[in-house]
Amino acid sequence: MNNCIIIHGCPSTNNDPSYNKHWIPWIKKELVMKNISVETPNMPEPWQPDYDKFKTEFEKYSVDENTILIGHSCGCAFLVHRLGETKQKIAKLILIAPRKINDEGDEFRERFYGYAIDESIKERVQQIVMFTADDEDSEGKESLKIFHKTLDGEIIELKNHGHYTLGDMWTEAFPELLQSILA
Repeated sequence: MNNCIIIHGCPSTNNDPSYNKHWIPWIKKELVMKNISVETPNMPEPWQPDYDKFKTEFEKYSVDENTILIGHSCGCAFLVHRLGETKQKIAKLILIAPRKINDEGDEFRERFYGYAIDESIKERVQQIVMFTADDEDSEGKESLKIFHKTLDGEIIELKNHGHYTLGDMWTEAFPELLQSILA
């Protein structure tokens, strides 16, 4: 493992500056202390996610067979779409509260989520882990089923973590993620 890239989720409005926060600064600090390079790019206009704009930003970072990719919420949808498009081999793919189901009437997310998941991803990724919570909403639980049906991988369900935001977890610390990365 020589590098890790974390793609944040997508807030519902541009008034929410918290999309690259929650547990992301904590996990970055923990990994850097273990000499793992970590990138946490700010994706462009994530409240109106656009795959091509995300792709342009993401292409600034090096991805190879030793890379760990971590996505939160709609960041998961981007990473899975990108891996299907590029056929890239990576070490680990970790999806946290993955999203694939659109909120009705949200044209941006409808386009962002509207792709078929490439089954061959699981052949190019050494390990796939998906985090969910017992109190995640129904769209989140259904999204997890969609990703898991195609990608398989390990599911880790934690209690009282909601959508893995600071407001749901009440802490920035995410030791279960750290353990999963280092395993």
